[in-house]
Amino acid sequence: MEYKNIIFQVEDNIATITFNRPETLNALNGDILNELSQALDEIAQDENIRVLLLTGAGEKAFVAGADIKELAAFNALEAKHFSEAGHALMHKLQTLPIPVIAAVNGFALGGGNEIALACDFIYASENAMFGLPEINLGIIPGFGGTQRLPRLIGKNRAKEMIFTGKMIPAIEAHTMGMVNKVCSPEQLMDEVIRTAQTMASKGKVTLRAAKQAVNNGMNVDLATGCSIETDAFSLCMASPDAKEGTLAFLEKRKPDFKGSLKD
Repeated sequence: MEYKNIIFQVEDNIATITFNRPETLNALNGDILNELSQALDEIAQDENIRVLLLTGAGEKAFVAGADIKELAAFNALEAKHFSEAGHALMHKLQTLPIPVIAAVNGFALGGGNEIALACDFIYASENAMFGLPEINLGIIPGFGGTQRLPRLIGKNRAKEMIFTGKMIPAIEAHTMGMVNKVCSPEQLMDEVIRTAQTMASKGKVTLRAAKQAVNNGMNVDLATGCSIETDAFSLCMASPDAKEGTLAFLEKRKPDFKGSLKD
């Protein structure tokens, strides 16, 4: 389908969604959230897509937060519905059965930071800035920021960012463990695509199993997590990709993974 607020492209088993409202620093509103949700549904149904990349149009922002004009008009009930919709979308993004990389090329503030946190990992340009500045508006993060950020960088560091509303540069976010890699603006997408291509060469069944094992295991005790891994490992063995991977190793050749989520 056609989208007005995002650019959706697929090439070589890799999907890219670009937030495309550069005149507002790609600020989130209801329309862009709806389009992102529809695009994620489209990706989940496409067996050929193995990796998703998210980035922002222009050089200044990934997503600079919510559209304040829209937000300022909400009453409490409308704010609740907006937050619920955001949480549902972040859950859909986080549980998408393929790896998702956020390529943060500028400001990732508020909802933009929360989108990045819902991805599997983040690559950032040297000029990227991260923050949850909602406290400066008299509100708090509403799309999962108070929950995902502490789990990623620790409770105390997350509290400091949320309570002060301060922005941190990419290199500090990298030191905290929020960002996996920092690149020059010119190299960012090349680095992201290289990593995406590596992952896209793997089997889709195993990518899903690995992602689910890590995500589901994070919220349980170690013994339960190991049980989750055992189940995921055994299910992988039922996929044609397991047979292809082991056979390719024994035959000393590169594997050609073709298994799908339906196998």
